[in-house]
Amino acid sequence: MEFNLGRLNEAKRKLGEKELVLPTTEYKAPINDGETLLDDTGKNVGTKGDMYTKLILNDILQKGTLDHNPRPHYDDGEPAHTLSLNHGRTTTGVCTYDISKGESPFITLRPIAVKSAIGELLWIYKDASNNLDKLAEYGITWWDEWDIGNRTIGSVYGETVRRYELIKRLLEGIKKDPDGRRHIMNLWQEKEFTEKHGLKPCAYLTTFNVRHEWDGKDYLDMSLKQRSSDFCTAGCINQMQYLVLQTLVARELGYEVGQFTWQFDNIQIYDRHVEQAIEMLNRDPIDCNPKIEVNENKTNFYDMEQEDIKVTGVPRELIKTKNPQMKFPIGI
Repeated sequence: MEFNLGRLNEAKRKLGEKELVLPTTEYKAPINDGETLLDDTGKNVGTKGDMYTKLILNDILQKGTLDHNPRPHYDDGEPAHTLSLNHGRTTTGVCTYDISKGESPFITLRPIAVKSAIGELLWIYKDASNNLDKLAEYGITWWDEWDIGNRTIGSVYGETVRRYELIKRLLEGIKKDPDGRRHIMNLWQEKEFTEKHGLKPCAYLTTFNVRHEWDGKDYLDMSLKQRSSDFCTAGCINQMQYLVLQTLVARELGYEVGQFTWQFDNIQIYDRHVEQAIEMLNRDPIDCNPKIEVNENKTNFYDMEQEDIKVTGVPRELIKTKNPQMKFPIGI
């Protein structure tokens, strides 16, 4: 398929901005059966995460619209525009994974920094912290751009978890009333936004439900609602993080991990990520069976450490060689 570069550059010309130049705008359209990607012979390839990634990138390139007055800028001062789609305009709509059947949001189209993603998740929900020095203990510095001047990101994310005791209330609530339909954690707290803070939460709402299946097992299902997804850089990472959260909650409560659902309100790629999106669409996924494994000697949520959680069944070196990492200029 061909990305309509002319349409994008016409919009940028009207805004008086530099045009985008790409070495190629051609890519292979994704073929799928609703569960996985298919190769030219009709064989299933890659993970379900690979399938959703290609479908979403294709949707954005073909139907995405350009924002006119973006808040972020690149390092060179140019506006960091995005091509985006609102919920309902994508082919996929909602991404669902039945973890109990081996489905996974993990992708093989580029390397994923799983260890760092897990560290960030623990920083927010286990440590309930907004402190950037604490985050650096996990080897993560990408939040430093949002330092409000005191080595914190202000009254958001982990600080919200701490103030409202979100994890404690969630665990206690499910233990007390497993069949309840009010097991919700919400990071979007308007009151907190009146205080000085960095970036508002993108992935902000999680809902948990226990399911007593006919196979005699009890499953914990979880849905994640995300207001905005910078898809090329963090789409897979955010999904893997919250699957880890679901797994840790299920571990403490004694449930099987069931279905993970991801819903986005707006999904986008930066205008300087178009070339990378096309490259990912042209890449062939790698067959594997990703699984999240947790230290079998631990069940308590607050005892979990970064090294206790691993993603297995992934040929990391093959992914690095066949589908090497890309650079993604970020708007701040």
